[in-house]
Amino acid sequence: MTSAIQLHVTFAGQVQGVGFRYTTANVARGFDVTGYVRNLSDGRVELVAEGQPDEVRAFVAAVKQEMSSFIHDTQSYEASATGGYDSFQIQH
Repeated sequence: MTSAIQLHVTFAGQVQGVGFRYTTANVARGFDVTGYVRNLSDGRVELVAEGQPDEVRAFVAAVKQEMSSFIHDTQSYEASATGGYDSFQIQH
């Protein structure tokens, strides 16, 4: 079994006020991932997901596909998982 990863992604564009967080949480139900999604004060949305590499990458790809018409730019980096999340949640 490979080591779990954490993928940290920020989405820019018209990503607030369009159901981005709700949609992301809904998409997460179909994947074995933990973490959170939240709005940032600068208008971007932050997504942190942990799990097995293929699962985390597939989840983020599904979010990008689902919300592609609202996303103009993404930035991401990968790290080792912290194991600090029990589920995937919307943070307010």
